[in-house]
Amino acid sequence: MTTSPVERAADQFVTALAHWRVERGMSKKQLAARMGFDPSYVSHVEGRRHKPTEDFARRAEAVLGAGGVIWQRFQEYDELRHARGTALHRDPPVPVQWLPPGTGLIVEREVAELRYADGTYRCRVRRALYNAGSEPVTRYLVKIAVDRYPNDPSGSNRHHREHPLSFDEMAFNACAGEGDAVEPMDWRIKLDRDASKEVWLLFANEGGQFALYPGERTTIQYEYTVGVEKWGQWFQRAVRLPTRRLTVRLDFPASFDPQVWGVETSLAAEVPVRTPMERHDDSDRAVFEWSTDTPQLNARYRLEWRFRGVGAPPFPALAPASNGNGQPRASGQMRGIGIVQRGSELLRQRARHYQLPREELEAREVVAALRAALARLEQVHDFTKGVGLSAPQIGRSAAVAVVRSAELDAEPQVLINPRVVGESADRDEQYEGCLSFFDYRGLVRRPLRLDVEHARPDGTRVTTTFERAMARLVAHEIDHLEGRLYVDRMNAESSLVPDYHQSGRPWVY
Repeated sequence: MTTSPVERAADQFVTALAHWRVERGMSKKQLAARMGFDPSYVSHVEGRRHKPTEDFARRAEAVLGAGGVIWQRFQEYDELRHARGTALHRDPPVPVQWLPPGTGLIVEREVAELRYADGTYRCRVRRALYNAGSEPVTRYLVKIAVDRYPNDPSGSNRHHREHPLSFDEMAFNACAGEGDAVEPMDWRIKLDRDASKEVWLLFANEGGQFALYPGERTTIQYEYTVGVEKWGQWFQRAVRLPTRRLTVRLDFPASFDPQVWGVETSLAAEVPVRTPMERHDDSDRAVFEWSTDTPQLNARYRLEWRFRGVGAPPFPALAPASNGNGQPRASGQMRGIGIVQRGSELLRQRARHYQLPREELEAREVVAALRAALARLEQVHDFTKGVGLSAPQIGRSAAVAVVRSAELDAEPQVLINPRVVGESADRDEQYEGCLSFFDYRGLVRRPLRLDVEHARPDGTRVTTTFERAMARLVAHEIDHLEGRLYVDRMNAESSLVPDYHQSGRPWVY
């Protein structure tokens, strides 16, 4: 018997629910308790005896932190359920993000701005707060951390021990309220370490207390300054309270020619931020802004940047330090310039093929982004074997790759919608590395010749033959577009080699 689309969608919701419950190590009874439901209810939903409701889906998503998967499956089911014209009653509206009983503060909006000027960064964070709890709020905890070399923990720790961050240099201040009702906030130090601080902002000053009572709203703002010698080129926001909307803004001199990208880190994976970065120029300033209306509790959103212009401060990821041999960790360098790293779900998904020539502009835009990323890569590493880069590695689910041979001044070969149509029987085994897994190498067997059919942006198809090193590079990138990594092709008896000693030499044939 064939099931209906609605029934299949309900099954997909239940499958996602059960998967994430097991992933989080919860029994049905434990999940029900966290969600505020009777234990039998979760069993009935997973057993397909009860259909999911909107409230149930929101609570499950909030408790399990599934990165939006559970909520997405419910929406797909709900749309089909109502599209078929039934008289099913919709659940009453609930808050955008479900709040457990006893929830205290909610951040209705956070705007965090980092501005660079004259060798210093000035951070300003503004939060609109709502007290959804049952007790007055008299203080608010603020956490501040600096990291000169974010991809080099030991190097950063050493640097900050020698150059600790101090409250005197930070010029820290805070206030609450808006308009004519702004009140300065007293503050008290909770933690004072070389590279991290914790501060209690008090809803009080010399004029008295102004606690935030249940059902009331206010806005707080705090600011501090850090010199460029103590701040790496990254700005991270951690969602520690239920948050409705998050906006992060970076303000740099336009002459620095800043390049900015973002990464979202959750319990499930590390992926590029899901909404685009926007840029506008204001006189001699370049302002980048990124926002999300669905920040996940306990997620971290990190914006990173690179300056390419004259007069800009040096790129910290290139500073010496840290793998124990006085060199920066290679994967950290790659992550620092925007290369998606192993563990991201995007690297395990088949990339979308373009419909050409209808999507020619989109394809050209991805090619340009890959070329720009390749130029950044070649500034930080000498690719004596040649180099390839696929669109998923820069956060784009698109069947596009660029490959450049090891020959001096060689132009990158652009591959759009590539497909292997022939290969030689002769093969060889060589050590391969990957920009998304750059600290290791592994022996991989590949054909010595590869015939690849691929498209030009105007939609015309051509077939190109690649041999030896280029054949290996092209095969590696086509694997990326199919959601495969080189480790999947390694012999079962082979093992990965850390810090491979021949990584700076061309392949030998």
